[in-house]
Amino acid sequence: MSYHSGNHLIDPQELFKKSRVQEGMHIADFGCGRTGHIVFPGSKIVGERGVVYAVDILKDVLENIRRRAALESIHNIETVWANLEQSQGVTISPKTLDIAFFINVLFHFKDYNVALDEAKRILKPKARIVVVDWTMRLSNLGPDVGEELVDFEKISQWAQENNFIVQDTCDAGAYHRCMILFRHE
Repeated sequence: MSYHSGNHLIDPQELFKKSRVQEGMHIADFGCGRTGHIVFPGSKIVGERGVVYAVDILKDVLENIRRRAALESIHNIETVWANLEQSQGVTISPKTLDIAFFINVLFHFKDYNVALDEAKRILKPKARIVVVDWTMRLSNLGPDVGEELVDFEKISQWAQENNFIVQDTCDAGAYHRCMILFRHE
């Protein structure tokens, strides 16, 4: 079976390189989506000693990820139902993650501080948050007309207030911006 990866818009390998994903890490894709764009290629990098948490609010999305992982005999993917707009809404244990990915997710929220706070709660002391979101709409993809794009200045402000530094900012394809935050506690 063939799966659409979405790599023509955002290259996950480039994100893994920039965020320094390595074997044995525990990473999470918040708002993983139906294709597992980060989940499946990430599972290969973290290997058998690592874990990839596929996090989403849509149960059918998580079931698709679960079925594909079983079909491909991938054993280091765990699906997690969560509401990212709720404090304590993610059931991953605190201080578990090395990297949290938010790919095309934060534009859905009016206040993305709650989602970032939730990632902070479950990150290890020296860990990263990777935010990639739209800088402009592409045909029928991205934010609806009238929806606001993610304000990366607000994310930078959140980082400063929460003991993170902005490690890197860059374009992630023609329609996206990437910001990598490093927790330095």
